[in-house]
Amino acid sequence: MAVAAGETGSRERVPPRPSAAAAIAALRAELAREPRTPQGWRELGDLLDAGGDRAGAARAYLEHVRHAVHDPTLMRAAGLLAANRLPQAEALLREHLKQAPTDVVAIRMLAELAARLDRSEDAELLLARCLELAPEFREARHNYAIVLHRVNKSREAIAELDRLLADEPGQPAYRNLKAAVLCRTGDYEPAIAIYTELLGEYPRQAAVWLSLGHALKTAGHGARAIEAYRRCIELDPDFGEAYWSLANLKTFRFSDAELATMRRALTRPDLAAEHRLHFEFAIAKALEDRAAYADAFAHYAAGNALRLRQVPYRADDTTARLARVREMYTAAFFRARAGAGCTAPDPIFIVGLPRAGSTLIEQILASHSQVEGTMELPEIIGITRGLRRLAGRDGLYHDALARLPAAELAALGAQYLERTRIHRKLGRPRFIDKMPNNFAHIGLIHLILPNAKIIDARRHPLACCVSCFRQHFARGQNFAYSLTDLGRYYRDYVALMDHFDAVLPGRVHRVIYEDLVADTECEVRRLLDYLGLPFEEACLRFFENRRPVRTASAEQVRRPIYRDGVDHWQHFAPWLEPLRAALGPALAGYRGAMQQSTLVENTTSLPSGESRP
Repeated sequence: MAVAAGETGSRERVPPRPSAAAAIAALRAELAREPRTPQGWRELGDLLDAGGDRAGAARAYLEHVRHAVHDPTLMRAAGLLAANRLPQAEALLREHLKQAPTDVVAIRMLAELAARLDRSEDAELLLARCLELAPEFREARHNYAIVLHRVNKSREAIAELDRLLADEPGQPAYRNLKAAVLCRTGDYEPAIAIYTELLGEYPRQAAVWLSLGHALKTAGHGARAIEAYRRCIELDPDFGEAYWSLANLKTFRFSDAELATMRRALTRPDLAAEHRLHFEFAIAKALEDRAAYADAFAHYAAGNALRLRQVPYRADDTTARLARVREMYTAAFFRARAGAGCTAPDPIFIVGLPRAGSTLIEQILASHSQVEGTMELPEIIGITRGLRRLAGRDGLYHDALARLPAAELAALGAQYLERTRIHRKLGRPRFIDKMPNNFAHIGLIHLILPNAKIIDARRHPLACCVSCFRQHFARGQNFAYSLTDLGRYYRDYVALMDHFDAVLPGRVHRVIYEDLVADTECEVRRLLDYLGLPFEEACLRFFENRRPVRTASAEQVRRPIYRDGVDHWQHFAPWLEPLRAALGPALAGYRGAMQQSTLVENTTSLPSGESRP
């Protein structure tokens, strides 16, 4: 870091030394004659701060901000940032901060650069230092709230926004960000109220209509969500994400006229790639609903290719990383750490691949009187980032985890519980964390939360991978945009789960989606037995639960169990050879080494050449 965190405690104010007092007086006189001298204000702030006059220093630093446009170095850095010449901007800012470490404008610029480079933790530290020096630097505080939101510190982000809104209650950017943070914490109705109020004042903001639609969909207001998405399209007919958002409701059907409009949009050479890929996915869904499967698959493939160019993925890296996990987390490794971790039994983790039935399992369990459904929580992945920093540039977080004593493992478990508390609204003793990618972190979960329960939601590999291929994910699932990558990822996932079945027998409970659909009550009873919970009839009437649901299955889990989705993948069977080849042995052995198939399947439903899994 170019700027170290300064002192955070208050200092006793002492009278400045005569020489310091003279320097302060001289600077004040000079600035009175020529106030447009930003570094003069910074120097005054430094002198006042050294004398313990924190309030005076803060005012001086704020004047530095106001006059920063007259500093050629800062303006050159701003130009480089605007031109996205980030290496040059970083070099300039770091060199400048060596000479002027309290230049809050430069610190804020460096934080912006760090945020753009996805170095959010660096940005957070820089902005905290910036606000320590200049608490009234409102732009920096707004940036700080954005970064806190990005690193999933929602409680802290809301506190910063409330401080800003106390002074400027009508400021639209602050209100819009607060609504987004409230959605992150599951407080959808207050967020909807903010978005609605904003749109009453600024009705032509297409992006805000889209955000309102997302909040309404999650909160179960499907008809109102459709109205919001349509309003977004009226304001910006090329807003591809609004069309995809309608398609992503899963129960919505496009008219022929809407399909024609989307097709015309794709013919425009100037259509932005981000909008183009959303149109590809939306058109694919419209064609799929019309049983035009070949054409639909072509559009899905085109949308996935566009997305893969945005978020490149290397399957070999995942394979190597998960192989290292299997090597490290042995039965002996866990025996040596028995008794470590936080003993709270509160969390229920649902892991696996997306589109494998995890939302259905969550909805069933969240209908139990002792269980609260939250959402896909980012806290475990946040813990891995902290451990990765301890491991160093070339290490895996697992290396740092292996070195932690029992007390620190317990502290990490307690940290997880504290960070997730904001999502627990109902006061129930158990809660669900449905982040599917946590399957890669079962070793961590077991060490820091040994009494947590882990459920592996698993679905037939062709059904699961085809469903992922048909889904445009907002973030975090970069493996999902190629059939070969999907097959490799599913295969690596099964191998890792087989490993944990062997070294921690009985630790993970597996729910096969097809079994859950075929005999729901039997599977629900098995699941509740694993969790140590009594059977409740409400779990079978999960579709009556009106809780918010964030995932693509939101509308589907508000209906009774249906079998339509079990074999739907077969409509795309002619184009799945790359997926079958990549899956390899996982295609037949996907149920896991310890839970091979007991389900009798109808062989006539399988496409030609397909073996029974």
